[in-house]
Amino acid sequence: MIMRILNRDKSGTAEDSTTMLSQLPKTDDDTGSNSIALAVKGLSKIYDSIAGKVVALDNINFIVKKGEFLSIVGPSGSGKSTLLNMIGALDRPTSGHVFINGIDIFSLNDSQLATMRNNHIGFVFQSFNLINRTTVLKNVKLPSTIAGAPVSESNKRAMRILEALGIGDKASQKPFNLSGGQQQRVAIARSLVNNPTIVLADEPTGNLDTKTGDDVFEMLKTLSHKFKRTIVMVTHNPELAESTDRSILIKDGRVERDVVN
Repeated sequence: MIMRILNRDKSGTAEDSTTMLSQLPKTDDDTGSNSIALAVKGLSKIYDSIAGKVVALDNINFIVKKGEFLSIVGPSGSGKSTLLNMIGALDRPTSGHVFINGIDIFSLNDSQLATMRNNHIGFVFQSFNLINRTTVLKNVKLPSTIAGAPVSESNKRAMRILEALGIGDKASQKPFNLSGGQQQRVAIARSLVNNPTIVLADEPTGNLDTKTGDDVFEMLKTLSHKFKRTIVMVTHNPELAESTDRSILIKDGRVERDVVN
């Protein structure tokens, strides 16, 4: 079945964004379905509190192949967000390792880790996390600007991705003028601009209505299945989780179930 992702502009027209996504470049390091994008080994995180030690993660182990779409599910307080923060190098574990493209990211110093985060990890957040005072184009190209890419190259790549996601005509607008679905597309475009090894999506449909959320989710599926992007998504929605390649259930900081869908 051909996946259709409808992009609606202000006039209410719609067009097939699957066709637009065909413009998106595939990853430079796509070395086959058996290659590993992410490996989590013995990952644990323990916090100190007034009540004593709190085990947020307890010996987490799993791998993610390049091009795989993995969902992480579990009840509130189960450790999902903590795990995503570790994978995204936003926090350091108490023990254990996270390997991205074979690199043990927590063996890096803070400067190296920041470079790894910017160049190899794309983030998509529930609340979009866009900078409203600047344009859509500048939001999207921000990671490439931080990476030191020439302005012309950053502009060209950002525009190419925006057009592929069906919002090239929004490049000069400010994010607050866009719909929620369009803002999430901007966030997805930003996550892709440096051609990262993995894209981490934290409840990417959580602030969207059902229809728009379904459209965004189908876009993520297309990015994974057709364009070999590796996606790790945290979600509370069991239906979305079952529609990904694989689901990991986290409960009380442990992997309780790891199933292929």
